[in-house]
Amino acid sequence: MLKDLISYIAKSLVDNPDAVEVSEIEGEQTSVIELKVAKEDLGKVIGKQGRTARAMRTIIGAASTKARKRAVLEIIE
Repeated sequence: MLKDLISYIAKSLVDNPDAVEVSEIEGEQTSVIELKVAKEDLGKVIGKQGRTARAMRTIIGAASTKARKRAVLEIIE
């Protein structure tokens, strides 16, 4: 669910949506969602002063509260 959400948001932001890769590593209490985009799209996903990345992390936090599990977004270069 969270993986699909991040994938949708990232593909909407970037110029090269085919290069977007999202993987989820699930632990007992925490899920780590890894987002990988094309090098030229990295700035679009992070945003000015990290605002876009912070907004995505906020959305994940809210969505993971509903699932009663903690989720963390990692943007991989």
